[in-house]
Amino acid sequence: MKKIILLIIINLTGVLGFAQENLSTKYDLMPWPKDIKEHPNKFVIDSSLTISITSNQSERVEHAATQFLRRLTNRTGVFLNEGFPLENKKGDIQIQFDEVSKLDIKNNESYTLTVEDSTIKISAKTDIGATRALATLLQLVDHNATEYFIPGVTISDEPRFVWRGLMIDVSRHFQPIDVLKRNLDAMASMKMNVFHWHLTDDQGIRIESKTYPKLTALASDGLFYTHEQIKDVVAYADRLGIRVIPEIDVPGHATAFLTAYPELGSKDDYDYSIERFSGVFDPTLNPTIDITYTFLENLFAEITPLFPDEYFHIGGDENEGKHWDESKSIQKFKKKHGLKTNHDLQTYFNVKLEKILNKQGKKLMGWDEIMTPDMPTSAVIHSWRGENEGLAKGGTLIEAAKQGYQTVLSNGFYIDRMQSVAYHYTIEPIGDVKLTNAERERILGGEATMWCELATPLTIDSRIWPRTAAIAERFWSPKEINNVDNMRTRLEVVSFNLEELGLAHIKNRAVILRGMTNHQDISSLLSLSNLCEPLKIYARNLDGIEYKTYSPFNLFADACVADASDALKFNKAVSKFTKGGASTSVANYLQKWTNDYKAFSQLQKNPKITPLEPLFKNLALVSELLSEAIQTKKISKESIQTIGNTMILLREPVADVELMIVDALNDLSQYCESNYSSK
Repeated sequence: MKKIILLIIINLTGVLGFAQENLSTKYDLMPWPKDIKEHPNKFVIDSSLTISITSNQSERVEHAATQFLRRLTNRTGVFLNEGFPLENKKGDIQIQFDEVSKLDIKNNESYTLTVEDSTIKISAKTDIGATRALATLLQLVDHNATEYFIPGVTISDEPRFVWRGLMIDVSRHFQPIDVLKRNLDAMASMKMNVFHWHLTDDQGIRIESKTYPKLTALASDGLFYTHEQIKDVVAYADRLGIRVIPEIDVPGHATAFLTAYPELGSKDDYDYSIERFSGVFDPTLNPTIDITYTFLENLFAEITPLFPDEYFHIGGDENEGKHWDESKSIQKFKKKHGLKTNHDLQTYFNVKLEKILNKQGKKLMGWDEIMTPDMPTSAVIHSWRGENEGLAKGGTLIEAAKQGYQTVLSNGFYIDRMQSVAYHYTIEPIGDVKLTNAERERILGGEATMWCELATPLTIDSRIWPRTAAIAERFWSPKEINNVDNMRTRLEVVSFNLEELGLAHIKNRAVILRGMTNHQDISSLLSLSNLCEPLKIYARNLDGIEYKTYSPFNLFADACVADASDALKFNKAVSKFTKGGASTSVANYLQKWTNDYKAFSQLQKNPKITPLEPLFKNLALVSELLSEAIQTKKISKESIQTIGNTMILLREPVADVELMIVDALNDLSQYCESNYSSK
């Protein structure tokens, strides 16, 4: 009997999973909900539409409902008779929730959403759950030739992980308030709930200190957030159901701190100045002197009240301890206190910091280097390293959970590395590791990390989005929702919706290209940018010394993005063609690139676009030869030789980008050589 019941459960799970996958080809929802069922209803959107909140007052729900109506009218063009939530009567869209939530990891974000012919009902445990439902409802808006409508569905939804974050580094490149707010709006639309604010690093201190004013006077280049601006961003995030976790990175990554207060440094007579390059540097706070802890205690006492959340990130990563090794006084201190390694010394430092933060009612969080045998399990481990760093399978995430720490994953979600959305989407946070219930509960979730060595306000949106929407789905949706092709289809629509919301990830690419050409016709360069991607995994800024913080970031590589759109389409078209499919799509692309190069050749050249000439010329040459072969079904040995030699050149990076169709062009060339007679 038990076996029969188990088989029924397995089969039922398979059927439900298949049904969900079928529906995911019909609706452009992201993150995909836990459960969705269709029924034959249709809620028509017209000028009489109203919305009501039949619960206690919540600024979050009021804001979400108002923004929902604004985006709905912008998308549909429908003029509503009543533009704000109704009072004292029920609307067509009825929102009900049980309580106003306190933002923390225990917050309930579940909701149910039912769309009928004349009413839409949203029910949630908390006001934040209600706002998540409104985000889903907006994604359901559909249309035919005569009307906009919302299809009949019932959705029951809740997140898989309680921590679904985005870290933005504002030290390497300062990001103004409006940039942060539009990204917070995008996070909320994707049901993300943690903004990790990396506020200090070697390149600058970005938070005002009235206690230690030299921090911003000497170590910020005048680019920092005042207390009032911090409070404004925190309140803005709270209204969206997003927690804000600050990071003050110590004891390493401390060049900017020591530029202002060199007496805190580990090396005497060292010429500290704000770092302009990227990478890992030697300046480190001295953990053996009392003034270091007095400084941090005073600084944290000033800063922590600005951030209501109980978690406070102290960094703790990439401290190689060179200046510690070179200091006789620090070596003497280590020997006196029985600290055998620099890891032991950093643990000594971290334990003191935890006590300082505990006085402020905060819970210490740090990158996974802080996880040493003597580190209390009350600390939260932020896992950024994995198997490639020689750790156990699953990286420090699993290690930390098994050792009793709460833990958050970022390994695999470093979006600044410019890897494909498919790579990030297929990272399974827990995998098949067997965990106890207590261990699983300690795995809070994950964060996408946007380090900004190469990202400015002009380009940051295109480095975060739309890939982070797919990462948000990995953190929210059931593990079984993992079809990459289906995700890509939905993501294309979601990307345009994010632009509608206010992101600049699409439009700013054209802004960069217009600037590169001095406002000439950019169509040919836009076409090339859709085939190229920036060099990946920090190859663009090798060893951190090609660019400085004030270098220009409005070059061709900055107009290119991960997942070059036409490259993806062409590669798929070639695969189909070489397996017996039609040649039309492939031939159209090849002809287009030949024509694009002709248009590019007519542009007045300048030092920004001249380096692209050989790449474009070689692409056009290969395209023309392959196009002719497909049309005539003939190819000469000379053409094959020319294509082969040119392909070697096309594989080489140019202007910090790589052409993403080289393998497909090579496959196409081999197909032509094998299947077409020589002239």
